[in-house]
Amino acid sequence: MKSIIIVGPSRAGKTTLAKRLHEELGYFVISLDKLVATFHAAYPQLDIRLNWNRDKTTENIAPFLGHFLGLFSSGDGIKCELNLRAHNVKDNAFVLEGGYFDFEKITSILQEYGVNELKDRFILIGLVQGQKTVDEYVSDFKKYDTEDDWTYNFSEDELREYVTQDAIPFNRSMTEYLTKYGFTVYNTSTERESVFDKIIEDILNS
Repeated sequence: MKSIIIVGPSRAGKTTLAKRLHEELGYFVISLDKLVATFHAAYPQLDIRLNWNRDKTTENIAPFLGHFLGLFSSGDGIKCELNLRAHNVKDNAFVLEGGYFDFEKITSILQEYGVNELKDRFILIGLVQGQKTVDEYVSDFKKYDTEDDWTYNFSEDELREYVTQDAIPFNRSMTEYLTKYGFTVYNTSTERESVFDKIIEDILNS
């Protein structure tokens, strides 16, 4: 039973899909946003922060993610001359979801654990929304945002600026980036629940 990595931009459905995988398939959910917030609280000097500088946060958390994924997927369980095999639990699978992934750095670290290709150890799911207009983005933000979302208090003008300058360009670049690293990319611009049904079916058949 492989663990799963879900990657994509904000509001593409990463957290919602992860919750369904937990409820329907029993995966333990790890939120990368929560990990980033934890690092910020515990080690502010590392500059790993939410809603700050996406590129810098992504770069700074990459070594942790590389070693974390390596240790939890490595067959030998050896690191720093410590034998960690005794801590392995069969079928202890998780789904890690988020947007702060520097896969160039992560994959170079994974090679230390004998992992040459991410897809050899993980099910890789990319979520994008590359077919939405600015109006559709803004409408969805206003419809689905809750008080827990950082864009909740944005005015319509602020939402339009964010969508135009950040959300749309990021979605376009994300598709090419994820494909490069072996992700199966799903478009959640429309009929999101049907897309999630297809993803779960694909996982069960993998």
